[in-house]
Amino acid sequence: MKILVIEDDRDAASYLMQALDEAGHVAHHAADGETGYAMAEGMDYDVLVVDRMLPRRDGLSIVEALRAQGDATPVIILSALGEVDDRVTGLRAGGDDYLVKPYAFTELLARIEVLARRNSPAEAQTHYQVADLLLDRLSRKVTRGGDLVNLQPREFRLLEYLMKNAGRVVTRTMLLENVWDYHFDPQTNVIDVHMSRLRGKIDKGHEVQLLQTVRGAGYIIRE
Repeated sequence: MKILVIEDDRDAASYLMQALDEAGHVAHHAADGETGYAMAEGMDYDVLVVDRMLPRRDGLSIVEALRAQGDATPVIILSALGEVDDRVTGLRAGGDDYLVKPYAFTELLARIEVLARRNSPAEAQTHYQVADLLLDRLSRKVTRGGDLVNLQPREFRLLEYLMKNAGRVVTRTMLLENVWDYHFDPQTNVIDVHMSRLRGKIDKGHEVQLLQTVRGAGYIIRE
């Protein structure tokens, strides 16, 4: 994957570039907004990681300009501004995701991968399978070991997102944003409630438990 990082903090950029390289990605760096905009405009990237506050040109104006030109490259906005209004402003400017500093690289990497998959032809996949659990996106049908699993609409979206990211840890933030369309934490146990119901429907009565909690990180579905 080819990623452009537009970040003026030298230490943060150096750390991020090294981490992306170690994760097997090709990362380019721009230290100011004008350079970053020129690079984003002149080359094809899978994902842009854009700091909100940059010298010479701020991150939101970069995103707005790219969107005005019809550039749909996925953008993750990084910012120390974490209030709800700040996030809304970033998303309305054209950002696909908004991550507040300080952040964990593992979460940023997961978000990058999700956005890249969302923007790729693989998104047209209509079936997902983990062990004997099958999900059909077109018929909205789920079976486990050949038996029909009846899910409510939100449970289906939750399972679909988990299976789309099978084998990867999915954080609570990722679930809130991609399943509930929340870009803030509502401070409720909505995820826990739905996850408990979903686990009861897909794992109850089966020797192999597919849906697992990763303490302090999130959830994962795998054999």
